[in-house]
Amino acid sequence: MIRPRRSLLFMPGSNARALEKARNLPADGIILDLEDSVAAEAKALARDQIAQAIAAKGFGKREVLIRVNALDTPWWIDDVAMAGNARPDGILVPKVSSREEIHAIADRLDGIGADASIRVWTMIETARAVLHAEELAATSRESKTRLAGFVFGPNDISRETRIRMQPGRAAMIPMITHCILATRAHGLEILDGPYSDFSDFDGFGQECTQARDLGFDGKTLIHPGQIEACNAIFTPPAEEIAQARKIIAAFELPENAARGAIRLDGQMVERLHADMARRTIAIADSIAAMGS
Repeated sequence: MIRPRRSLLFMPGSNARALEKARNLPADGIILDLEDSVAAEAKALARDQIAQAIAAKGFGKREVLIRVNALDTPWWIDDVAMAGNARPDGILVPKVSSREEIHAIADRLDGIGADASIRVWTMIETARAVLHAEELAATSRESKTRLAGFVFGPNDISRETRIRMQPGRAAMIPMITHCILATRAHGLEILDGPYSDFSDFDGFGQECTQARDLGFDGKTLIHPGQIEACNAIFTPPAEEIAQARKIIAAFELPENAARGAIRLDGQMVERLHADMARRTIAIADSIAAMGS
């Protein structure tokens, strides 16, 4: 079954109350953070609290990721060791720009005997990562990398490239589509980065809609107040689900079994539309199974 990833909320590992609150939020996933939201002097505390939170369970069907610190910091080795022992669904590695960094994470996980179920996600946050997105995605062919997908990081890319973050992100769309193409070429998932102004509900909704239409699987969030709108936008609407079921039913008719294209409601519908319809239904069924 396809796992819904409409909304993944960052929660600071140094905030025990936030970790407890995460168990009851309607997000599809929780990213327990050791990086940006945690001060240097609180890294060890955050590490311990995240390990305890995962051991205590209670996150239900939510996907649980741990964002470790980048490989150019003194913390990442201990972060990955903790994550490997805690056994979340995955780890999220920031500022990955090369195949060598992906291999370094893989080697560290193998070295500590981390369970094979732990997946790796990397954040695309540098100019080099964008330029080499296809090369990074191709490492997923090596099973040891555990690579499941990317998280696009517009804020860090803006900082490094000096491309201004403007409503609509027109200047970034070429980079976004490049990264999306790279993931799809290798069967990976990709999530959009967070929208920083959590008080701007209209702007947030517009960016979620844009992200969905560009092909992102979901969006990472920085505030619980963003979850409901994000889930609604990334949930297939009822009319789309009904049409998907209608397309599949039409192709399942005996007279259409050998046809590559059929006429339905005055339009030509091809087998590829049936494949897209099956994915829509799979996503809808998975969301229903989540209970939201």
